[in-house]
Amino acid sequence: MAEEHVTMLKKEVDGLMLYVERMRKEIAAMDRPADEDHHLDNMNDQLDAIVSATEEASNTIMNAMESTSDAVFKLSENITDPEQIKLLDTITNNCNDVFEACSFQDITGQRVTKLVRSLAYVADRVDSLTALWGRDELEKVDVTPDQEKTADEALLRGPALEGQGMAQDEIDKLFD
Repeated sequence: MAEEHVTMLKKEVDGLMLYVERMRKEIAAMDRPADEDHHLDNMNDQLDAIVSATEEASNTIMNAMESTSDAVFKLSENITDPEQIKLLDTITNNCNDVFEACSFQDITGQRVTKLVRSLAYVADRVDSLTALWGRDELEKVDVTPDQEKTADEALLRGPALEGQGMAQDEIDKLFD
């Protein structure tokens, strides 16, 4: 009977050791992923870039629509033809619709900010687990990507974040 318990205990310890080894590999993969696209810091940078790009695009759109509204107002001072006034009203209404639609940027920014906070929380937990396990120990773990990239995926590295990659002027020169 005691031998049965020892055999069962050995199986349980073996299972626990396999589980601990798997956990060690998972922590190492979160701390230093094989694919930099999956690094938590990179994700935060990408999300920040989304917020900046949408804010910049929204501002450009709103400035253009404001300029269009001003031009319509100036035109309407000298126009008396009812058909032309109707067209100017349509342009004004379209401008107002675009202004309203640009509010997406604020909502998008709020949601992305929530995601950034969540990723920061996860990154803190990963850092804590890494510290508990020991960074030196985790550096010894071989981290491999979950799946291999296709040839096309291996070439793609964009869109580049601000200050990284080629500037648009450099790219344009390639086509000249």
